[in-house]
Amino acid sequence: MPRHPLAVVGAWLVTLSAFVFIFGFLLDLLGLHHNPYFGLVFFLIIPIGFVLGLVMIPLGVVFERRRRRKGLAPRRWPRVDLNDPVHRRVAVGVVALTFVNVLIVSLAGYRGIEYMDSTEFCGQVCHTVMEPEFVAHRDGPHSRVACVQCHIGSGAPWFVKSKIDGTRQVVAVLRNSYSKPIASPVHDLRPARDTCEQCHWPEKFHGEKVETVPEFGNDEKSTDASTHLQLHVGGGVPQLASSSGIHWHTNRQVEITYVTTDPERQKIPYVRMKDPEGKIHEYRVADATEAQITAGERRTMDCMDCHNRPAHAFFATPERAVDAAIVRGAVPVQLPFARRETVAALKAKYTDRAAGEQGIAQHLRMFYSSEGKTASAADVDRLIRTAQFLFTTNVFPAMNVTWGTHTNNLGHVDAPGCFRCHDDEHKSADGRVIRQDCDLCHTIQ
Repeated sequence: MPRHPLAVVGAWLVTLSAFVFIFGFLLDLLGLHHNPYFGLVFFLIIPIGFVLGLVMIPLGVVFERRRRRKGLAPRRWPRVDLNDPVHRRVAVGVVALTFVNVLIVSLAGYRGIEYMDSTEFCGQVCHTVMEPEFVAHRDGPHSRVACVQCHIGSGAPWFVKSKIDGTRQVVAVLRNSYSKPIASPVHDLRPARDTCEQCHWPEKFHGEKVETVPEFGNDEKSTDASTHLQLHVGGGVPQLASSSGIHWHTNRQVEITYVTTDPERQKIPYVRMKDPEGKIHEYRVADATEAQITAGERRTMDCMDCHNRPAHAFFATPERAVDAAIVRGAVPVQLPFARRETVAALKAKYTDRAAGEQGIAQHLRMFYSSEGKTASAADVDRLIRTAQFLFTTNVFPAMNVTWGTHTNNLGHVDAPGCFRCHDDEHKSADGRVIRQDCDLCHTIQ
């Protein structure tokens, strides 16, 4: 063994890293840890130290040889004689240790990649940065779908691309130069056919679906004023004689291409549709110029153009959040003006999470403790917990995320959504119009 300090330190680093990694690997294998930072330390940082030690050892050998060439020792090539028991033991030891080193690096690499693909890594390691997305994913309908299944999908090219993008994002976090809020990755998402459609069936005919849009009044009894709709979800393919409704847009025999002129794809001056017979129909708004259409982003429509926040949805307004909570039974509507006062508490501006929770509690307690109010303390406490939950799952002051920060294109009430195209303004040369007809998508009951 060379006596150069660099090689000695490298050998110790390799040995210690190996023992620590094996210890961490066993803990992970047995499921004895639940800390998201565990994987960051044991499967990323420790292996880096291990590889660094492996590099330091040969560097130490080189430096030691240079020292000896200066006259401290004769220069000679090492002589290996396997008939010599000492040499044989050293050779066997080197081979064994090399095997162990390769095994450790392989396990570390495999487990490190697996850990970096976990939802915990994506959402909890960079806690403040990704907290809004992580919380929305945790409480959403895709909570059991890992981030990478939608943001990366299968195949090496997108995996490599994601890791390159991830490196850039890590640098931004270290430099504190990331945007607040984190912008939706509109232009970097993989096509829906490679991700969404691995689980969802575009040709499936869903027919009609009854939907209730909850809405309650600000009067004392929080009177129910909800709207009941029969949605023409439709879907299917012409061969089954069932190509209709909203999901007609995803019909494999129809190709819809549009041009958008803004980064969030909210302004669409041009739409091109190829029908099942192959005939082309082009629609444009009156003030759209050829220069705008040429310079804009051209995109073939898929699921994500309407379902643009399938796993990270936030309520657009406090009213929407409270109405949904009333439907779930989380708001004790027997309290007078429960809806109105909860909305008022949520609309106030708060500097951080703690201030928000405290301000909400203070607002509601003061209202229901004022003169002339009869309210159960248990109901008030329950209302406060509900309001605080709605605040902490929709408002993140540290990331400048609040009600309506992220546009959701489903529907047309809180954002243009459907009306980006269905506005009676997109017209073709032969007089066709993309209609803004309510009955195209739903019937109000």
